[in-house]
Amino acid sequence: MKVLVTGSAGFIGFHVARRLIERGDEVVGFDVVNNYYDPALKEARLAQLDALAAEQGASYSFIRADIADQAAVDTVFADHGFDRVIHLAAQAGVRYSLENPRAYVASNIVGFTNILEACRHHQTGHLVYASTSSVYGANTKMPFSEHDGADHPLQFYAATKRANELMAHSYSHLFGLPTTGLRFFTVYGPWGRPDMSPFKFAKAITEGKPIDVFNHGNHSRDFTYVDDIVEGLIRASDAPAAANPDWDAAHPDPATSNAPFRIFNIGNSNPVKLADYIEALETALGKQAIRNLLPLQPGDVPDTFSDTSELTRATGYAPQTSVQDGVAAFVKWYLAFYAPKGGATP
Repeated sequence: MKVLVTGSAGFIGFHVARRLIERGDEVVGFDVVNNYYDPALKEARLAQLDALAAEQGASYSFIRADIADQAAVDTVFADHGFDRVIHLAAQAGVRYSLENPRAYVASNIVGFTNILEACRHHQTGHLVYASTSSVYGANTKMPFSEHDGADHPLQFYAATKRANELMAHSYSHLFGLPTTGLRFFTVYGPWGRPDMSPFKFAKAITEGKPIDVFNHGNHSRDFTYVDDIVEGLIRASDAPAAANPDWDAAHPDPATSNAPFRIFNIGNSNPVKLADYIEALETALGKQAIRNLLPLQPGDVPDTFSDTSELTRATGYAPQTSVQDGVAAFVKWYLAFYAPKGGATP
């Protein structure tokens, strides 16, 4: 198949593009490569994809452009007939949305509109896009289920992602575009993002600096290793969304529709306390952390816990990686990637 992967210089997008290249798909990557975090890390990911494609003689190309640029998006769709679109480009980050909400409008609202329109006009067979567990917001029912409401987000980032889900449904309903939204739960692993806690903690512990531990480390997260995320994401992409024949407008199910639309959680279904995750990092690094214990931050939720039974039923998704093994793999990459640079990290 021919697949467009937006955000291919990003953490998850890079891993998805690599897996698709390895299995022999024709892959087009699309990314603006902005400076939200260290562009050198993004360039290193792109270099890895170039090297892999050259080694395998794969059909792979990369477009350096912004999804908020309608002309750029229209051009790439006009130049390529995509069987699938895996849309992972977005302005990420919960806390940054408190500082610069307009960046989220440009990328997550305008950019997503451009992708929807292009998929519509070029008859794309299936659009899979990134949502987030943050949409559950004030929900305290555990585990989080796609069949429960998600209309009280606690941050603007989450609000834009919930908007994406509603926008996708309108295109599935009006134009028959099959869409699948995946609500990611705390993804980590090699080539991860420097703005996320595993990377920040590893950097600080390595350098002997204190780490900020919010909520005294008592909140839990459904940490999910990136390889498990990629496996589930590609399985979902390979199985286009279809209308639910049992959908009842009198008792609407938020996760499905009478249009070709669906929402899935994608996580590990095994929450781990932040304090325990830090201990796994300490073990892998062979060094104790200096902990600066702080209260829960504004906009943070105390716990996340994914019910992934629907994704498992639909695709056979079954995460395989324990936190101990996943953290060890992340630390191995982190030390290897930054050691030649004298330990310098962004």
